[in-house]
Amino acid sequence: MPNIKILFLGDIFGRIGRKAICQELPKLKKQYEPDLVFANCENLSHGKGITETTVKEMTEAGIDYFTSGNHIWDKKDAYTLLSKKDCPIIRPANYPENTPGSGEKMITLGTKNILLVNIVGRVFFREDFDCPFHAVERILAKYQKQKPSAIIVDFHAEATSEKRAMGFYLDGKVSAVIGSHTHVQTADEQILPDGTAYITDLGFTGAKDSVIGLDKKIIIKNFLTQINEPGEIPETGTCQINGVYLEINPKTQKTVKVERVWTEVDI
Repeated sequence: MPNIKILFLGDIFGRIGRKAICQELPKLKKQYEPDLVFANCENLSHGKGITETTVKEMTEAGIDYFTSGNHIWDKKDAYTLLSKKDCPIIRPANYPENTPGSGEKMITLGTKNILLVNIVGRVFFREDFDCPFHAVERILAKYQKQKPSAIIVDFHAEATSEKRAMGFYLDGKVSAVIGSHTHVQTADEQILPDGTAYITDLGFTGAKDSVIGLDKKIIIKNFLTQINEPGEIPETGTCQINGVYLEINPKTQKTVKVERVWTEVDI
């Protein structure tokens, strides 16, 4: 039985990030030949939230399913989109129970089932989220009898320590723990002792010459003056596309290969 191949792209930030995906994803798919392409979408629409138009643009570009994070609610379209049964987007599972949408999705791939899970951290967030550790355990118990061929977890969190702890907590229970949110790709991709792929942050897809996607001059000025001027997103320039590529043995649920993805394109 062939390995499951997953290409997981980092937070797509604004129009420049979307343009980069439209331009470069066909090349990445040709290079990696993934069975599925995932991406974090919480920053699709001008850096905050999603709209029906931007999600459609990215699905037409070739992304199959999306995870998200705390910014998913910044545009009103999210409430409608996440309430649809066929929605390709999941939101963090440790939001309160009455929150629209779902924190997990079981994806059928031929004879295989891939469970995609999204959770959000609690350290340094102003929101009062439920415990992500307990939330993911409940999801794993829910799908235990279905025996997924692969389980991918997007842990959308600030603190390296929280992400690292989650990686070891889920080692051997899931196929991969993929950190997101900071927009800074880390160089610690690895397969943990019991077969779970891990990276603290897979990075983002957005303007390279920026401060996590925003105009660097404005952000530097904000730090110097302590006056919070709204950031702007560069529309042109070099755009980086960050992510990870995974190969998972469907018989064992364990990852056999994890590779950082970093490519650049001029927009």
